[in-house]
Amino acid sequence: MSPQERRAVRIIPYIVGCALFMQMLDSTVVATALPTMAQSLDTSVIRMNIIITSYLLAVAVFVPVSGWAADRFGARKVFLAAILLFTVSSVACALSQSLPQLVLARIVQGMAGAMMVPVGRIILLRRVPKDQLLGAMAVLTLPALMGPIIGPPVGGFLVTYATWHWIFLINVPVGALGILLVLKYIREDYPTERTPLDWLGFILSAVCLAALVTSFENAGHGTLSWPTLGWLTLAGILAGLWYIWHARRAAYPIIDLSLLRTKTFAISVLGGNLCRFSLGASPFLLAILLQTSFGMSALAAGLITFTGAIGALVMKLAAPPIIRRYGFRRVLIANAWLTGFFIALCALFQASTPLWLMAAVLTAGGFFRSLQFTAVNALTYADLDSQAMSRASSFAAMAQQLAISLGVACAAVTLNISMALRASDTLTTQDVMWAFLVLGVITAASSVSFARLSSNDGQALQEKQARR
Repeated sequence: MSPQERRAVRIIPYIVGCALFMQMLDSTVVATALPTMAQSLDTSVIRMNIIITSYLLAVAVFVPVSGWAADRFGARKVFLAAILLFTVSSVACALSQSLPQLVLARIVQGMAGAMMVPVGRIILLRRVPKDQLLGAMAVLTLPALMGPIIGPPVGGFLVTYATWHWIFLINVPVGALGILLVLKYIREDYPTERTPLDWLGFILSAVCLAALVTSFENAGHGTLSWPTLGWLTLAGILAGLWYIWHARRAAYPIIDLSLLRTKTFAISVLGGNLCRFSLGASPFLLAILLQTSFGMSALAAGLITFTGAIGALVMKLAAPPIIRRYGFRRVLIANAWLTGFFIALCALFQASTPLWLMAAVLTAGGFFRSLQFTAVNALTYADLDSQAMSRASSFAAMAQQLAISLGVACAAVTLNISMALRASDTLTTQDVMWAFLVLGVITAASSVSFARLSSNDGQALQEKQARR
């Protein structure tokens, strides 16, 4: 490997991480600005929820196409186009003068986001040797963890001291930097397959994912009635079952279910996504607890939540040596319990809890959560060949989207059940406590999936490094 190629291998995780950070920050920062945006666009806050839902729908619908597009047109070309489209659509969001204009721009932004991150991950998986994949995934894990944490304080700051338009305009310099780095460090690739698009599979997966993500997302906001959510969920399940029947007979299914025959991939998808329940739900619950129950401002609550990023940053360097020392199986099982414990520990937060103690718990939680996702993200692709990477990336991205949405829905349903059992319509600290406990138990339960791993699973990611 030439010095230029070695430099590119080191920089690629940061390039893809740049795109992932832009997407994760954008998806969380918007929620903080909704009241101000509603006032500016002369509409209600409840109606403004559509700008979140429309984005999530676009991502859910187009994620399965990302692997096919990378194989059909070349991953570098699709990645560049996705970053450019995401940046331009962010400017369109900032320039919107009405709610319909903003929704349309958000749909385009979601389409770009659906292509940007999975295709960027494909480039990383194809270019980075497997013995360096642990370190690369440690870098790539950071944006996914920090985006939801940084989003609230950034959104609160911009809304307080600037205007809501800047929550979209901050994507412009990040996108421009990403494009320049791609052009400089990622070499041109060429289409590897010219397979036809599975149109029936695309339609079925789009209906399934759109219905499920919409129902899960609205369960977190309560804007749709429970019967409507039930019908949406049923439609999504039926479309999903139809897709499974179709995928077993299709020559080139858009979501390749045969990947689940690879043990490490199947275990990582199941166990890893149980852990991802907390990724969207924890910031959601902390915002409710700190702002609604404890009366903090959005900026103050966001700054406390931000401390979780400190633990994630520390783990960036610590994760690869820990995994190499103890192996994937032991790390994932033990760390699932530790991650679940620190999530559940948030249930003990009270208005009288010292801020330093809250910060310490969130920092430790960020540390162990970062370790878990670094290990899971690397193990997902440990036993797959280069031809399967694009299909695996699309599959994993789809599963992650569902897991994050389902986590928020699970937290919201727990809150509603707790209030119903108390025969009250007023949210209290006790309700949030139960939601944190449920999330902690679900995260710890992922250890059952990881227990199916053998002690040498993932060894391909460590063998060459050990010989150096």
